[in-house]
Order: sequence, then structure tokens, then C-alpha cells
Amino acid sequence: MVRFGPSGNSDKFYSDGNTDTIQAFKWLSEMGLSAFEYSFTLGRYLKQETAQKLGEEAKKYDIEISGHAPYFINFCNDSDISQENNAKYLLNTLNSIKNMGGKRCIFHIGAQMKYTREEALKNLKQNFLKYLEVFYQQNYEGMYLMPETMGKYSQIGNVDEILEICSWDKSLIPCFDFGHINCIMQGKLKEKQDFKDILEKAINILGEDKINKCHIHFSKIKYGEKGEIAHLTFDDRDYGPNFEPMIDAINELKLNPVIICESKGTQAIDAQTMCNYYKNLSK
Repeated sequence: MVRFGPSGNSDKFYSDGNTDTIQAFKWLSEMGLSAFEYSFTLGRYLKQETAQKLGEEAKKYDIEISGHAPYFINFCNDSDISQENNAKYLLNTLNSIKNMGGKRCIFHIGAQMKYTREEALKNLKQNFLKYLEVFYQQNYEGMYLMPETMGKYSQIGNVDEILEICSWDKSLIPCFDFGHINCIMQGKLKEKQDFKDILEKAINILGEDKINKCHIHFSKIKYGEKGEIAHLTFDDRDYGPNFEPMIDAINELKLNPVIICESKGTQAIDAQTMCNYYKNLSK
């Protein structure tokens, strides 16, 4: 089953008279959606009781919850303090997701900073493999750590890098942000085959089972010579990518990802547009 939903609460959620995320799951279900991504990106802390209540509502309406870890994570930094903070941010996020009944933790690997690309990748592997030991010690086996493809050249996380990282452990499943990938490709992500090439490469490297569980972020994104600039809505005609060829590729490959829309303010409406398109394909 392919699931569609928004990242966070959209403008329409509030204009429809809702005031709290606890109301989101019934509202999303009525729109025909079945996924929701909770944002911890600015380091927000969620009390256990609150997380459990959100999880109960999500389960009631068959909404699969994922969570996005704080932006501050950088496994490429060789600072001990940075690595301590990485572990704290990820473990706190995983704990909240688990309390909500979810399994999917999306996170950014980090930035190249002062290092060469090779040095950054070496730091990353050394630091992340240490973190994986903590991940299992803390009883998070069965949850998915989902490193995201990034949209700026200064960030670690192009498609090849994410596929390499996800080969390190069974818990690592890729998050393909096709808006970010399009920024890195400078707008060349256009046809169904462009999406198929990426997904088939991932299947060849990681196996069909992992890619069938993959996470997808989708939105149109403005980009420049350094990559990503700003998220847009589906109404934008200047930047891509378009969602139809992506869904055509997923349908043809018979994959069942969770697809989260990150459009600016219209994420629920645009998620519904993708969902309806997919349902029409499946008839």
C-alpha cells in the first residue's frame, strides 16, 4: 500500500478551524490520506503522554506516523560534542516516534563544512557506526533510520552517498527527497525513466525489500547554482519536478513507499492530489 500525507499541518488544516495536531488524523483520513510526518527539526521535545495520545489517534484513523529529526545533526563533524548531540537528537526523536507508534525516523546526515568530501565521508562512517551501537543498545531495533537525499552541494547526501550509507545496516532505509534530487540535477528530473533509473539503481544496490519500504519526500523546489533555495507549491510552473512521472515509476515498479508532501503551506492539498492520481492509476 502506498501511503500519502503531509509534513506537518498545512494552511488548510487551520483555515478549516483546527487548532491542534491531535485533530490532524481524523482530518487527514477524511481527505483520503494515510500518512503524517511530525517535525522535530528545530529540536522540539514531545512529552511521552502527548506522543502516546497522538499515536492513539493516528492508529484510530490508520495514519502512519513518521518523524523528522532536528536539522542540527552532523555526523561529518569530528567534534566529540557534536557527536554527543547527534546521539541525543536522534535518540530523543526515535523515542517520541516510538511513543507515537511509528517506526520511521528521517534525518539529515550533515554538511561537508571545512573538510574535503573524502574526509567528511570518512568522519561520517566512523561516527555513524559508533551511533548504531547505541541505537541497538537502547532497544530501537525494528525502527527505521532513514537518511535523506539532500538538495545543496555542500551537504552530504546525494543519491550515491545515501545508497552507500544504507548498505551499512539493516535498519538504514533511504529517504528519497525528489525535490532535493532535482535541485542537485539542476532541473533534469523530468520523465518517468529519470525516476525509474534512481529507484532501479537503489533496488540493485540495496534490494527490493528495502526500497519497497523507502520513504519519499516530494515538493517542487526553487534552486540555484548552489542547489536548493526554497520549497514551493504544485501551482508553481517555473520549477519542478512534477509528481506524475514519479508516481508512474512507483506504480510500474510496484513499490509501496510512504510519500510525504513538503509543499509550502499546501502540503495536505498537494498530497491529496498525488493520492488521487495514484488511485486513478490503480483502477
